[in-house]
Amino acid sequence: MGAGASIATFLIAGCAGGTGANGLKPSQEASVRPGDAWSGRLALQVDGAEAQSFSASFELKGRPDAGELILLNPLGGTIALLQWSPGTATLRTGQDQRRFGSLEALAAEATGTPIPVAALFDWLAGTPSPVPGWEPDLRQQAQGRIVARRTAPLPAAVLRVILDR
Repeated sequence: MGAGASIATFLIAGCAGGTGANGLKPSQEASVRPGDAWSGRLALQVDGAEAQSFSASFELKGRPDAGELILLNPLGGTIALLQWSPGTATLRTGQDQRRFGSLEALAAEATGTPIPVAALFDWLAGTPSPVPGWEPDLRQQAQGRIVARRTAPLPAAVLRVILDR
């Protein structure tokens, strides 16, 4: 599935139901330590001949090695559920479920472009971990705002995160 189809799937999938308040069955929730949970809005813009953009509310729990990311539409319905643990990652949209060998592979498929997931956790915590080709701007991290720009490889991309307070 290409980037446009993945993003369209997120937007069309609408409300993938569940049983809990967060749309998940209790057995699906990732173990979370204090400080391992974030929520807010994210936006990803990928430049190029076929420019892509995606935005959603999110709930992120866990760490780079194990966790879950729930993407929500403006009405609070689940667009997609991404879950990962060592050696496996799962993307659920509506009734569709796909498995990947790593969180990085899942994120690239879901967004249409590679994203430095491990570094993103550091950036959320205020640590400016370097990633080749990415320039994180954490000047407003204390106010819950993060911007990261990818200059290489092309196409360029911008990831914006606004955390709930």
